[in-house]
Amino acid sequence: MDRISRRHALGIFALGGFGFAAGMPAYAHHGWSWTEDGFFQLEGIVAAIYIGNPHATLDIDVEGELWRVELAPPSRTVAAGFTEEAAAIGDEITAIGNRSLDPAERRMKAVRIVVNGKTYDVYPRRAPS
Repeated sequence: MDRISRRHALGIFALGGFGFAAGMPAYAHHGWSWTEDGFFQLEGIVAAIYIGNPHATLDIDVEGELWRVELAPPSRTVAAGFTEEAAAIGDEITAIGNRSLDPAERRMKAVRIVVNGKTYDVYPRRAPS
């Protein structure tokens, strides 16, 4: 019985460790640790709009290169006024936020986007004044 209990405990411990490790990429994805400190501005053409979990995203065509722009979670993005109807494929857009630390990665996390003459602060506390 003692031997079974140890195996059972070891199995639970191993399974828990696996679950924690499997969740690490998602945990690492959230937050700002993957971005540069200073503000970065990106201007281009909207190629795709996604309002969904875990974050709303925009794909922006910048002179033939596709950039992924992450916004806030959907509830925050919509609360800021930005919905799928706020922009359309082909619209000019400006995104202001923080670029990925990896210079080879065309990706940023926006705190503000400007499209069709309207400004959307999806992270108002982080947006430049």
